[in-house]
Amino acid sequence: MALKYKRVLLKLSGEALAGNQKTGIDAGTLSDISEKVRQAYEMGIEISIVVGGGNFWRGRSGVGMDRTTADHMGMLATVINALALQDALESKGVPTRVQTAIEMRQIAEPYIRRKAVRHLEKKRIVIFACGTGNPYFSTDTTAALRAAEIDADVILKGTMVDGVYDSDPKLNANAVRFETISFAEALSMRLGVMDSTAISLCMDNKVPLIVFDLRDPENILRVLKGEKIGTTLY
Repeated sequence: MALKYKRVLLKLSGEALAGNQKTGIDAGTLSDISEKVRQAYEMGIEISIVVGGGNFWRGRSGVGMDRTTADHMGMLATVINALALQDALESKGVPTRVQTAIEMRQIAEPYIRRKAVRHLEKKRIVIFACGTGNPYFSTDTTAALRAAEIDADVILKGTMVDGVYDSDPKLNANAVRFETISFAEALSMRLGVMDSTAISLCMDNKVPLIVFDLRDPENILRVLKGEKIGTTLY
């Protein structure tokens, strides 16, 4: 089978790992997602992953807390998810490395671009944790940055909705889903698919983005096979 992509960056929200629990990590959901990633890996695709930490902590939720402190706590939450994902993948026989933007040598490698690329070339999955290592930047921005750095063909963003809409489908039953939309249009319409910094990075570096529904982990394989699901931003 001809592969549509050679190297991808998969962006997973922390909430996606929580499943129906809403918080923490749901073992069944983690197993389902890691199994689909394993199948994608077996297809021969080079896979990197950026995972959020919203199932444990959201930086802005710290009422009255210093923003930098709150964001640092969120970065540590991403490490918990990264290690859980690494364990789940390795239990399925997939070689995996975690790299963190904040150095913590006892549990993970520090992020080094050349080393990350080398891992991918050696057919290891690389999970990027701790965001960019800086406060005021989201894990979406991390995904855009790392994708550009490692020369990924596309960013695949798994969310809790099936694409990008012109308004919130939870609030508006008549919301219309886009099949394709430009980054410039997404910015001007303030669609909220990613923060403006992440969208600008994707646009400037010509990294396409596909937003799809991760509630069905099978969609990971569908989008990699080139099926028309979700929304493509270019």
